Amino acid sequence: MLVLSRKSGQRLRISDNIEVTVISIQGGRVQFGINAPAEVSIHRAEVQQRIEQQRIEQQRTAQQRHPEPAPALSSAAPSPLATEGAATCP
Repeated sequence: MLVLSRKSGQRLRISDNIEVTVISIQGGRVQFGINAPAEVSIHRAEVQQRIEQQRIEQQRTAQQRHPEPAPALSSAAPSPLATEGAATCP
């Protein structure tokens, strides 16, 4: 983990397209401003955890509603293991 010290009004860059600005520092509370492209999602850690839990629950629900079908048994040619060692008639 990279640890940086910044004062109010100072900025830091993440890659070429994300900029974080320290807006204010009051007691133990820091306010940040984040400039990033719209396709970059930015969430507090506890919100991101809730989003991930909801996604997992939705996947479970979808799997329960639409379980994957079992593979079909083929009645084509018998397995080579099934005929291995069997006597052959001329």
